Amino acid sequence: MIEKKDACDFAAGLVEKAMKAGASAADAAIVATRSSEVEVRDGELEDVSRSEGRKYALRVFDGQRMASVSGANLDGDAQSEIVMRALAMAREAPEDPYAGLAPQDMLMTGDAPDVDIDDGMEPDPEALKERALAAEAAALVVKGVTQSTGSSATAAGRMIAIATSHGFVDGYSSSSHNIYAGALAADDAGKERDSHWHGTRHLEDLESAEEIGRIAGERAVARLNPTKPKAGRMPVLFDPKVANTLLGHLAGAIDAGAVARRTSFLKDMMGKRVFAQGIDIVDDPLRPRGVGSNPFDGEGLPVARMAMIEDGILKSWFASSTAARQLGIKPTGHAKRGISGSPGAGPSNFVMQPGARSREELLAAFPQALLVTELIGHGTNLVTGDYSRGAAGFLVENGEIGRPVSEITIASNLKDMFATLEPASDLELRRGTESPTLLVPEMTVAAG
Repeated sequence: MIEKKDACDFAAGLVEKAMKAGASAADAAIVATRSSEVEVRDGELEDVSRSEGRKYALRVFDGQRMASVSGANLDGDAQSEIVMRALAMAREAPEDPYAGLAPQDMLMTGDAPDVDIDDGMEPDPEALKERALAAEAAALVVKGVTQSTGSSATAAGRMIAIATSHGFVDGYSSSSHNIYAGALAADDAGKERDSHWHGTRHLEDLESAEEIGRIAGERAVARLNPTKPKAGRMPVLFDPKVANTLLGHLAGAIDAGAVARRTSFLKDMMGKRVFAQGIDIVDDPLRPRGVGSNPFDGEGLPVARMAMIEDGILKSWFASSTAARQLGIKPTGHAKRGISGSPGAGPSNFVMQPGARSREELLAAFPQALLVTELIGHGTNLVTGDYSRGAAGFLVENGEIGRPVSEITIASNLKDMFATLEPASDLELRRGTESPTLLVPEMTVAAG
Protein backbone atom coordinates (compact mmCIF):
# COMPACT_ATOMS: atom_id res chain seq x y z
CA MET A 1 0.00 0.00 0.00
CA ILE A 2 1.21 3.52 -0.74
CA GLU A 3 3.20 5.31 1.97
CA LYS A 4 1.80 8.45 3.58
CA LYS A 5 4.48 10.75 2.12
CA ASP A 6 3.91 9.44 -1.40
CA ALA A 7 0.14 9.80 -1.02
CA CYS A 8 0.47 13.38 0.24
CA ASP A 9 2.91 14.27 -2.55
CA PHE A 10 0.54 12.86 -5.16
CA ALA A 11 -2.49 14.79 -3.85
CA ALA A 12 -0.49 18.02 -3.55
CA GLY A 13 0.96 17.54 -7.04
CA LEU A 14 -2.48 17.09 -8.54
CA VAL A 15 -3.68 20.31 -6.92
CA GLU A 16 -0.58 22.14 -8.17
CA LYS A 17 -1.25 20.96 -11.73
CA ALA A 18 -4.84 22.17 -11.51
CA MET A 19 -3.80 25.61 -10.26
CA LYS A 20 -1.17 26.00 -12.97
CA ALA A 21 -3.78 25.03 -15.57
CA GLY A 22 -6.04 27.90 -14.50
CA ALA A 23 -8.23 26.70 -11.63
CA SER A 24 -9.13 29.36 -9.09
CA ALA A 25 -9.08 26.73 -6.33
CA ALA A 26 -8.75 22.96 -6.10
CA ASP A 27 -8.54 20.02 -3.75
CA ALA A 28 -7.61 16.39 -4.24
CA ALA A 29 -7.80 13.12 -2.35
CA ILE A 30 -6.13 9.78 -2.92
CA VAL A 31 -7.40 6.61 -1.28
CA ALA A 32 -5.39 3.38 -1.29
CA THR A 33 -6.91 0.18 0.07
CA ARG A 34 -5.99 -3.43 0.59
CA SER A 35 -8.18 -6.24 1.88
CA SER A 36 -7.89 -9.98 2.47
CA GLU A 37 -10.88 -12.19 3.28
CA VAL A 38 -11.30 -15.90 3.90
CA GLU A 39 -14.76 -17.50 3.86
CA VAL A 40 -15.44 -21.04 5.09
CA ARG A 41 -18.44 -23.33 5.22
CA ASP A 42 -18.80 -26.84 6.61
CA GLY A 43 -15.15 -26.89 7.58
CA GLU A 44 -13.94 -26.17 4.07
CA LEU A 45 -12.62 -23.09 2.31
CA GLU A 46 -15.37 -21.46 0.30
CA ASP A 47 -13.56 -18.37 -0.95
CA VAL A 48 -10.25 -16.58 -0.52
CA SER A 49 -10.00 -13.06 -1.87
CA ARG A 50 -7.43 -10.30 -1.84
CA SER A 51 -7.83 -6.87 -3.34
CA GLU A 52 -5.62 -3.81 -3.54
CA GLY A 53 -6.31 -0.55 -5.31
CA ARG A 54 -5.72 3.17 -5.55
CA LYS A 55 -8.19 5.81 -6.62
CA TYR A 56 -8.04 9.56 -6.58
CA ALA A 57 -10.47 12.44 -6.84
CA LEU A 58 -9.90 16.00 -8.03
CA ARG A 59 -12.25 18.90 -7.46
CA VAL A 60 -11.58 22.14 -9.35
CA PHE A 61 -13.21 25.56 -9.19
CA ASP A 62 -13.55 28.24 -11.82
CA GLY A 63 -14.90 31.05 -9.68
CA GLN A 64 -18.19 29.69 -8.35
CA ARG A 65 -18.33 26.91 -10.91
CA MET A 66 -17.16 23.48 -9.80
CA ALA A 67 -16.46 20.06 -11.28
CA SER A 68 -15.27 16.81 -9.75
CA VAL A 69 -13.52 13.93 -11.51
CA SER A 70 -11.91 10.69 -10.38
CA GLY A 71 -9.44 8.18 -11.72
CA ALA A 72 -7.17 5.26 -10.93
CA ASN A 73 -4.24 5.81 -13.31
CA LEU A 74 -1.50 7.58 -11.36
CA ASP A 75 0.97 8.33 -14.16
CA GLY A 76 1.79 11.89 -15.19
CA ASP A 77 0.01 11.94 -18.56
CA ALA A 78 -3.19 10.63 -17.01
CA GLN A 79 -3.02 13.32 -14.33
CA SER A 80 -2.63 16.08 -16.90
CA GLU A 81 -5.54 14.73 -18.90
CA ILE A 82 -7.85 14.53 -15.91
CA VAL A 83 -6.93 18.07 -14.83
CA MET A 84 -7.84 19.49 -18.24
CA ARG A 85 -11.06 17.47 -18.33
CA ALA A 86 -12.06 18.75 -14.88
CA LEU A 87 -11.41 22.37 -15.86
CA ALA A 88 -13.40 22.02 -19.06
CA MET A 89 -16.31 20.58 -17.09
CA ALA A 90 -16.11 23.34 -14.46
CA ARG A 91 -16.28 26.09 -17.09
CA GLU A 92 -19.54 24.63 -18.38
CA ALA A 93 -21.09 24.05 -14.95
CA PRO A 94 -23.70 26.41 -13.49
CA GLU A 95 -22.56 28.84 -10.82
CA ASP A 96 -23.14 27.77 -7.23
CA PRO A 97 -22.96 30.63 -4.70
CA TYR A 98 -22.16 28.14 -1.93
CA ALA A 99 -19.37 26.24 -3.70
CA GLY A 100 -15.83 26.47 -2.39
CA LEU A 101 -13.13 24.95 -0.23
CA ALA A 102 -13.18 24.96 3.55
CA PRO A 103 -12.26 28.38 5.00
CA GLN A 104 -8.49 28.75 5.01
CA ASP A 105 -8.40 30.21 8.51
CA MET A 106 -10.17 27.13 9.89
CA LEU A 107 -7.85 24.47 8.41
CA MET A 108 -5.95 22.16 10.73
CA THR A 109 -2.38 23.27 11.37
CA GLY A 110 0.48 21.43 13.00
CA ASP A 111 0.65 17.70 13.58
CA ALA A 112 -2.54 15.67 13.32
CA PRO A 113 -3.65 14.04 16.59
CA ASP A 114 -2.79 10.36 17.00
CA VAL A 115 -6.03 8.38 17.19
CA ASP A 116 -4.22 5.01 17.06
CA ILE A 117 -6.32 3.45 14.28
CA ASP A 118 -3.59 1.51 12.48
CA ASP A 119 -1.93 -1.48 14.14
CA GLY A 120 0.38 -2.09 11.19
CA MET A 121 -0.58 -5.76 10.93
CA GLU A 122 -0.18 -7.32 7.51
CA PRO A 123 -2.97 -9.71 6.41
CA ASP A 124 -2.09 -13.37 7.08
CA PRO A 125 -4.33 -15.68 5.00
CA GLU A 126 -3.58 -18.69 7.19
CA ALA A 127 -4.50 -16.81 10.37
CA LEU A 128 -7.70 -15.56 8.72
CA LYS A 129 -8.60 -19.14 7.80
CA GLU A 130 -8.02 -20.31 11.36
CA ARG A 131 -10.27 -17.56 12.76
CA ALA A 132 -13.07 -18.32 10.32
CA LEU A 133 -12.91 -22.07 11.00
CA ALA A 134 -12.81 -21.53 14.77
CA ALA A 135 -15.88 -19.27 14.63
CA GLU A 136 -17.80 -21.82 12.57
CA ALA A 137 -16.81 -24.71 14.83
CA ALA A 138 -17.92 -22.80 17.94
CA ALA A 139 -21.32 -22.11 16.38
CA LEU A 140 -21.83 -25.75 15.40
CA VAL A 141 -21.28 -27.13 18.91
CA VAL A 142 -24.16 -25.07 20.32
CA LYS A 143 -27.01 -27.46 21.09
CA GLY A 144 -29.78 -26.99 18.53
CA VAL A 145 -27.55 -25.66 15.75
CA THR A 146 -27.77 -27.96 12.74
CA GLN A 147 -25.83 -26.12 10.09
CA SER A 148 -23.39 -23.32 9.43
CA THR A 149 -24.46 -20.57 7.06
CA GLY A 150 -20.83 -19.56 6.64
CA SER A 151 -18.11 -17.80 8.58
CA SER A 152 -15.46 -15.34 7.49
CA ALA A 153 -12.47 -13.35 8.68
CA THR A 154 -11.20 -10.16 7.11
CA ALA A 155 -8.17 -7.90 7.49
CA ALA A 156 -7.93 -4.59 5.66
CA GLY A 157 -5.94 -1.39 5.50
CA ARG A 158 -6.56 2.08 4.10
CA MET A 159 -4.49 5.19 3.41
CA ILE A 160 -6.07 8.54 2.59
CA ALA A 161 -4.34 11.83 1.81
CA ILE A 162 -5.99 15.19 1.16
CA ALA A 163 -4.50 18.38 -0.30
CA THR A 164 -6.09 21.77 -0.96
CA SER A 165 -4.94 24.90 -2.76
CA HIS A 166 -5.31 26.72 0.56
CA GLY A 167 -2.19 24.92 1.73
CA PHE A 168 -3.48 21.90 3.62
CA VAL A 169 -1.72 18.58 2.95
CA ASP A 170 -1.94 15.56 5.25
CA GLY A 171 -2.90 11.92 5.36
CA TYR A 172 -3.43 8.97 7.67
CA SER A 173 -3.70 5.21 7.57
CA SER A 174 -6.12 2.85 9.28
CA SER A 175 -6.56 -0.88 9.74
CA SER A 176 -9.56 -3.10 10.37
CA HIS A 177 -10.08 -6.70 11.48
CA ASN A 178 -13.41 -8.55 11.37
CA ILE A 179 -14.85 -11.97 12.16
CA TYR A 180 -18.35 -13.11 11.17
CA ALA A 181 -20.24 -16.32 11.96
CA GLY A 182 -23.68 -17.44 10.80
CA ALA A 183 -25.69 -20.37 12.15
CA LEU A 184 -28.90 -22.26 11.36
CA ALA A 185 -30.90 -23.92 14.15
CA ALA A 186 -33.79 -26.34 13.71
CA ASP A 187 -36.45 -28.18 15.70
CA ASP A 188 -39.76 -29.85 14.91
CA ALA A 189 -41.42 -26.45 14.45
CA GLY A 190 -39.01 -25.15 11.82
CA LYS A 191 -35.67 -23.48 11.19
CA GLU A 192 -34.19 -20.15 12.21
CA ARG A 193 -30.91 -18.43 11.47
CA ASP A 194 -28.86 -15.68 13.06
CA SER A 195 -25.32 -14.37 13.15
CA HIS A 196 -22.75 -12.40 15.08
CA TRP A 197 -19.73 -10.35 14.08
CA HIS A 198 -17.13 -8.08 15.56
CA GLY A 199 -14.82 -5.52 13.99
CA THR A 200 -11.94 -3.52 15.45
CA ARG A 201 -9.07 -1.29 14.38
CA HIS A 202 -6.47 -3.37 16.26
CA LEU A 203 -6.31 -7.13 16.04
CA GLU A 204 -5.61 -7.45 19.75
CA ASP A 205 -9.00 -5.85 20.52
CA LEU A 206 -10.97 -8.35 18.42
CA GLU A 207 -13.29 -10.75 20.23
CA SER A 208 -12.19 -14.36 20.02
CA ALA A 209 -13.49 -16.38 17.09
CA GLU A 210 -14.91 -18.89 19.57
CA GLU A 211 -16.95 -16.22 21.34
CA ILE A 212 -18.31 -14.87 18.06
CA GLY A 213 -19.32 -18.34 16.89
CA ARG A 214 -20.92 -19.24 20.22
CA ILE A 215 -23.05 -16.10 20.25
CA ALA A 216 -24.15 -16.70 16.64
CA GLY A 217 -25.26 -20.23 17.53
CA GLU A 218 -27.07 -19.20 20.71
CA ARG A 219 -28.90 -16.44 18.87
CA ALA A 220 -30.13 -18.85 16.20
CA VAL A 221 -31.37 -21.37 18.79
CA ALA A 222 -33.14 -18.67 20.80
CA ARG A 223 -35.24 -17.77 17.75
CA LEU A 224 -36.78 -21.23 17.33
CA ASN A 225 -40.56 -21.70 17.51
CA PRO A 226 -41.53 -18.02 17.19
CA THR A 227 -44.99 -16.64 17.85
CA LYS A 228 -46.72 -13.36 17.02
CA PRO A 229 -47.86 -10.82 19.60
CA LYS A 230 -51.35 -9.38 19.63
CA ALA A 231 -51.68 -6.29 17.48
CA GLY A 232 -51.86 -3.00 19.35
CA ARG A 233 -49.84 -0.41 21.21
CA MET A 234 -47.07 -1.63 23.49
CA PRO A 235 -43.63 -0.71 24.85
CA VAL A 236 -40.73 -1.64 22.58
CA LEU A 237 -37.13 -2.14 23.66
CA PHE A 238 -34.40 -1.97 21.03
CA ASP A 239 -31.49 -4.30 21.77
CA PRO A 240 -28.06 -2.66 21.27
CA LYS A 241 -27.68 -4.87 18.20
CA VAL A 242 -30.30 -2.68 16.47
CA ALA A 243 -30.66 0.39 18.71
CA ASN A 244 -27.86 2.16 16.85
CA THR A 245 -30.09 2.32 13.76
CA LEU A 246 -32.15 5.00 15.53
CA LEU A 247 -28.98 7.06 15.86
CA GLY A 248 -28.38 6.47 12.17
CA HIS A 249 -31.76 8.05 11.45
CA LEU A 250 -30.87 10.96 13.74
CA ALA A 251 -27.58 11.46 11.92
CA GLY A 252 -29.40 11.62 8.59
CA ALA A 253 -31.90 14.11 9.97
CA ILE A 254 -29.23 16.48 11.33
CA ASP A 255 -27.14 16.44 8.15
CA ALA A 256 -26.89 20.13 7.25
CA GLY A 257 -27.31 19.28 3.57
CA ALA A 258 -30.72 17.73 4.25
CA VAL A 259 -31.63 20.66 6.48
CA ALA A 260 -30.67 23.14 3.75
CA ARG A 261 -32.82 21.20 1.25
CA ARG A 262 -35.68 21.24 3.78
CA THR A 263 -35.86 17.44 3.61
CA SER A 264 -35.37 16.69 7.32
CA PHE A 265 -38.11 16.34 9.90
CA LEU A 266 -35.75 18.12 12.34
CA LYS A 267 -35.05 21.08 10.04
CA ASP A 268 -36.54 23.64 12.44
CA MET A 269 -35.37 22.08 15.71
CA MET A 270 -31.92 23.63 16.28
CA GLY A 271 -31.68 24.73 19.90
CA LYS A 272 -34.95 23.00 20.73
CA ARG A 273 -35.84 19.88 22.68
CA VAL A 274 -35.73 16.69 20.59
CA PHE A 275 -35.10 14.13 23.35
CA ALA A 276 -36.07 13.96 27.01
CA GLN A 277 -34.07 15.75 29.69
CA GLY A 278 -30.85 13.97 30.57
CA ILE A 279 -30.28 12.52 27.08
CA ASP A 280 -26.80 13.19 25.69
CA ILE A 281 -25.55 12.08 22.26
CA VAL A 282 -21.91 12.72 21.44
CA ASP A 283 -19.79 12.49 18.30
CA ASP A 284 -16.14 11.82 19.09
CA PRO A 285 -13.75 11.45 16.13
CA LEU A 286 -10.74 11.42 18.46
CA ARG A 287 -11.63 8.29 20.44
CA PRO A 288 -8.47 6.12 20.49
CA ARG A 289 -8.89 3.04 18.28
CA GLY A 290 -12.46 4.05 17.49
CA VAL A 291 -14.03 2.39 14.47
CA GLY A 292 -15.09 5.80 13.16
CA SER A 293 -12.11 7.84 14.37
CA ASN A 294 -10.22 10.25 12.12
CA PRO A 295 -7.58 12.91 12.92
CA PHE A 296 -9.09 15.55 10.59
CA ASP A 297 -12.17 15.77 8.42
CA GLY A 298 -12.58 15.33 4.68
CA GLU A 299 -11.87 19.01 3.98
CA GLY A 300 -8.80 19.35 6.20
CA LEU A 301 -10.58 20.85 9.19
CA PRO A 302 -9.66 19.90 12.76
CA VAL A 303 -12.03 17.59 14.60
CA ALA A 304 -13.16 17.48 18.21
CA ARG A 305 -15.53 15.70 20.55
CA MET A 306 -18.89 17.42 20.18
CA ALA A 307 -22.24 17.13 21.94
CA MET A 308 -24.84 16.90 19.19
CA ILE A 309 -27.67 16.41 21.70
CA GLU A 310 -27.13 17.86 25.18
CA ASP A 311 -29.71 17.31 27.92
CA GLY A 312 -32.18 16.52 25.14
CA ILE A 313 -31.51 19.74 23.17
CA LEU A 314 -30.24 19.70 19.57
CA LYS A 315 -26.92 21.55 19.62
CA SER A 316 -25.28 21.06 16.21
CA TRP A 317 -25.70 19.88 12.64
CA PHE A 318 -23.24 17.70 10.76
CA ALA A 319 -22.07 20.38 8.32
CA SER A 320 -19.61 20.39 5.44
CA SER A 321 -18.40 23.77 4.20
CA THR A 322 -20.89 23.91 1.33
CA ALA A 323 -23.89 23.04 3.52
CA ALA A 324 -22.65 25.40 6.23
CA ARG A 325 -22.65 28.30 3.77
CA GLN A 326 -26.21 27.44 2.80
CA LEU A 327 -27.26 27.66 6.45
CA GLY A 328 -25.10 30.66 7.32
CA ILE A 329 -23.05 28.75 9.91
CA LYS A 330 -19.47 27.54 10.23
CA PRO A 331 -18.52 24.02 9.09
CA THR A 332 -18.45 21.61 12.01
CA GLY A 333 -15.50 19.37 11.10
CA HIS A 334 -17.68 16.45 10.01
CA ALA A 335 -16.97 16.48 6.26
CA LYS A 336 -16.65 13.05 4.62
CA ARG A 337 -14.60 12.88 1.43
CA GLY A 338 -15.35 10.24 -1.17
CA ILE A 339 -13.92 9.60 -4.61
CA SER A 340 -16.66 11.48 -6.43
CA GLY A 341 -18.55 14.71 -5.94
CA SER A 342 -18.23 17.24 -3.16
CA PRO A 343 -17.67 16.23 0.46
CA GLY A 344 -20.78 15.33 2.40
CA ALA A 345 -21.03 15.26 6.18
CA GLY A 346 -21.74 12.66 8.81
CA PRO A 347 -20.78 11.18 12.17
CA SER A 348 -17.58 9.46 13.27
CA ASN A 349 -18.06 7.73 16.64
CA PHE A 350 -21.68 8.71 17.30
CA VAL A 351 -22.80 7.49 20.71
CA MET A 352 -25.94 7.67 22.83
CA GLN A 353 -24.66 8.07 26.38
CA PRO A 354 -25.88 5.51 28.94
CA GLY A 355 -28.90 6.15 31.11
CA ALA A 356 -29.43 5.69 34.84
CA ARG A 357 -31.48 2.48 34.81
CA SER A 358 -30.14 -0.96 33.93
CA ARG A 359 -31.38 -3.04 31.01
CA GLU A 360 -33.07 -5.36 33.52
CA GLU A 361 -34.93 -2.43 35.08
CA LEU A 362 -36.17 -1.28 31.67
CA LEU A 363 -37.29 -4.83 30.80
CA ALA A 364 -39.30 -4.89 34.02
CA ALA A 365 -40.77 -1.40 33.61
CA PHE A 366 -43.99 -2.73 32.01
CA PRO A 367 -46.00 -5.95 32.50
CA GLN A 368 -45.56 -6.80 28.83
CA ALA A 369 -43.20 -5.42 26.19
CA LEU A 370 -41.43 -6.33 22.98
CA LEU A 371 -37.64 -6.69 22.76
CA VAL A 372 -36.50 -6.12 19.16
CA THR A 373 -33.27 -7.83 18.09
CA GLU A 374 -33.64 -7.62 14.30
CA LEU A 375 -34.99 -4.97 11.93
CA ILE A 376 -36.00 -5.65 8.34
CA GLY A 377 -36.60 -3.27 5.44
CA HIS A 378 -36.13 0.47 5.10
CA GLY A 379 -39.49 1.99 5.99
CA THR A 380 -38.19 5.23 7.45
CA ASN A 381 -39.08 8.63 5.99
CA LEU A 382 -36.63 11.30 7.16
CA VAL A 383 -38.73 14.06 5.60
CA THR A 384 -41.74 13.33 7.82
CA GLY A 385 -40.19 11.16 10.53
CA ASP A 386 -42.63 8.33 9.84
CA TYR A 387 -41.16 5.01 10.97
CA SER A 388 -42.32 1.51 10.01
CA ARG A 389 -39.99 -1.50 10.03
CA GLY A 390 -40.30 -5.24 9.90
CA ALA A 391 -38.94 -6.74 13.10
CA ALA A 392 -38.17 -9.86 15.09
CA GLY A 393 -37.27 -10.36 18.72
CA PHE A 394 -38.81 -11.60 21.95
CA LEU A 395 -41.84 -11.03 24.13
CA VAL A 396 -41.04 -9.69 27.59
CA GLU A 397 -43.42 -10.47 30.46
CA ASN A 398 -42.87 -9.12 33.96
CA GLY A 399 -39.25 -8.44 33.18
CA GLU A 400 -38.48 -11.91 31.83
CA ILE A 401 -37.50 -12.48 28.20
CA GLY A 402 -39.89 -15.09 26.83
CA ARG A 403 -40.88 -16.56 23.49
CA PRO A 404 -39.36 -15.32 20.25
CA VAL A 405 -41.51 -13.35 17.81
CA SER A 406 -41.06 -12.88 14.09
CA GLU A 407 -42.73 -11.40 11.02
CA ILE A 408 -44.05 -8.37 12.87
CA THR A 409 -44.14 -4.66 12.07
CA ILE A 410 -43.39 -1.83 14.49
CA ALA A 411 -44.47 1.71 13.66
CA SER A 412 -44.43 5.23 15.08
CA ASN A 413 -42.92 8.61 14.25
CA LEU A 414 -39.29 9.36 15.03
CA LYS A 415 -40.20 12.67 16.66
CA ASP A 416 -42.38 10.83 19.18
CA MET A 417 -39.83 8.04 19.62
CA PHE A 418 -36.97 10.45 20.25
CA ALA A 419 -39.04 12.54 22.66
CA THR A 420 -39.95 9.59 24.87
CA LEU A 421 -37.15 7.03 24.61
CA GLU A 422 -34.95 6.09 27.56
CA PRO A 423 -31.45 4.59 27.29
CA ALA A 424 -30.31 1.82 29.60
CA SER A 425 -26.92 1.76 31.31
CA ASP A 426 -25.53 -1.14 29.22
CA LEU A 427 -23.48 0.83 26.67
CA GLU A 428 -20.60 -1.05 25.01
CA LEU A 429 -18.40 0.72 22.46
CA ARG A 430 -18.23 -1.78 19.58
CA ARG A 431 -19.16 0.19 16.46
CA GLY A 432 -18.87 3.69 15.06
CA THR A 433 -22.52 4.43 15.81
CA GLU A 434 -23.46 2.90 19.15
CA SER A 435 -26.25 2.87 21.68
CA PRO A 436 -27.27 1.04 24.84
CA THR A 437 -30.63 -0.73 25.01
CA LEU A 438 -33.38 1.81 24.25
CA LEU A 439 -36.93 1.78 25.59
CA VAL A 440 -39.69 3.47 23.58
CA PRO A 441 -42.75 3.44 25.89
CA GLU A 442 -45.35 3.07 23.12
CA MET A 443 -45.32 1.92 19.50
CA THR A 444 -47.81 0.24 17.21
CA VAL A 445 -47.09 -3.48 16.82
CA ALA A 446 -48.77 -5.61 14.16
CA ALA A 447 -48.33 -9.03 12.60
CA GLY A 448 -46.33 -8.86 9.38
